[in-house]
Amino acid sequence: MSDLAIRIENLGKRYVLGETHEQTLSAQFGRWLKAPFRPRTEARIAPSEFWALTNISLDIAKGEALGIVGGNGAGKSTLLKILSRITPPTKGRAQVHGRLSSLLEVGTGFHPELTGRENVFLNGTILGMRKAEVARKFDEIVAFSGVEKFIDTPVKRYSSGMYVRLAFAVAAHLEPDVLIIDEVLAVGDAEFQKRCLGKMSDVAQQGRTVIFVSHNMAAVQKLCSRAVWMDHGEVRTSGNPADVIGAYLESTAHPAESGAVKPGYAYWRAAVPTRTEVTAVRYLDAQHRPIGQSATGDSLAVEIEYTAAQPYRSFSVVLQVATLDGVPLILTSTTPDRDLAFAADAGRHRIRCVFNTIPLAAGEYLLGVGLAIPNVEYVWREDGLCRLHVALRDVFGSGLPPTSARYLIATSHDWHAPTPMQ
Repeated sequence: MSDLAIRIENLGKRYVLGETHEQTLSAQFGRWLKAPFRPRTEARIAPSEFWALTNISLDIAKGEALGIVGGNGAGKSTLLKILSRITPPTKGRAQVHGRLSSLLEVGTGFHPELTGRENVFLNGTILGMRKAEVARKFDEIVAFSGVEKFIDTPVKRYSSGMYVRLAFAVAAHLEPDVLIIDEVLAVGDAEFQKRCLGKMSDVAQQGRTVIFVSHNMAAVQKLCSRAVWMDHGEVRTSGNPADVIGAYLESTAHPAESGAVKPGYAYWRAAVPTRTEVTAVRYLDAQHRPIGQSATGDSLAVEIEYTAAQPYRSFSVVLQVATLDGVPLILTSTTPDRDLAFAADAGRHRIRCVFNTIPLAAGEYLLGVGLAIPNVEYVWREDGLCRLHVALRDVFGSGLPPTSARYLIATSHDWHAPTPMQ
C-alpha cells in the first residue's frame, strides 16, 4: 500500500435524470400545488437512473504518469471529480495518499473577486500548504503563468487564457503528491501547451503522480508510462500507452452507435437538438461530388454537419488528420488559422474545409473533429471520428507510388542536378 498513490475499488457513480434536488417540505408542497397546471408532457417524464461510472477498480502507483483516454461521455471527468473530492461516489471508494492538486476546468478553485496573488495563496492553503511554502514558490508561479502585470487584478477581469495559465501554474508548482490535469490544456496556444507538457513531465520525473486526461493521443503517448481506456463508465483496457491508444482509436473509427452510415457519408448519426455535436461528415471531390476515398495529390473537401444545442457568441471548428495510432499529421481550425471564429445560432449547421492538394501517402488515416469556444474549451471533440482512405497515385511519375508503409507525407518538390564544387 505504501507504493500506491491512489487505490480505486468498485467505484460507481449514479445520477438520477429528471429528479429535482429541492427536498424541503415547502418545496415539495409547492410542486404538489403546481402539478395540475404542468403541461401533460412534463407530467409524464419520470426520473431515470444513469450510471456515469460502473465498478471501476484501479491502482495507481506513486510516481506513475497515467493517461486516461476515451470518447465523450466515457466517465473520465466524473472519475476525476470523485478523486478531487468535488462529488462523492454512489458506491465503492477512492483512496488518495498525499496532497492532491487538480485542474479540471478553466479557473478551478479560483474566487473571481480575489486577485491573482490572493488566489495563489488561497489555493496553496486549500492544498494544506503553509503561507511560507507558497511564498517560496510565488515568483516561479507568476513567471510561468506570464500574468505578472495583472497579478494584483481580480481574476474575474482575466481573459480565459490568463485564467488557464495561472491556474495551471498554481496546480503544478505547489508540489502536490498527485497532479490531475483534464482536457483544459487544449485551450492554450501551442507554446503554452508545450510548456505545460514539459512541466508535467518534470513533475512525474520528480517521483510525483500525474493523471492526464486528453484527446491528444500523441501527448498521452509521450508523457505517460501507462494508459487507461474508459468507455461508458467502465475500464475497457489498461497497459502500454501505444497499445491502449491503438485499441481506442480502432474502435472510434467504426461509429457503431450511429447506426448504419448513410450512402455518401463517412460518418452519420441522427441529430439530437439538446446536444452540441457533429452529426455527419462526408468527403467531396473538386466538383463537390460525394466520394468514398481520395488519392495522393487530389483536391479534397471535408463537409461537416453539426448541431448547436444553444447559441454561441464565438464558435470554432477544428479538423485533424492522424495516423491510426493517433499521431497528428494535419491540424487546422477556423481559428486561429483563418481568424474565422463566428457566432453560431442554435440548430443545425454545415461547414466545409477544402484541401487543394492532399499531401498524404496512400493508406488509412483517422479524421477527427472538434467544436470549441475559442481559447476557452472544447464543447465536443472526437479525434477518431471516421476513417479517411487515401488511394495510390504515382504523383512523382517514378513508377513507385508513395505509400504509408514507406513514409506518410508526399509533397511536391524538385531535385536539381548536382554541380561540381571548386
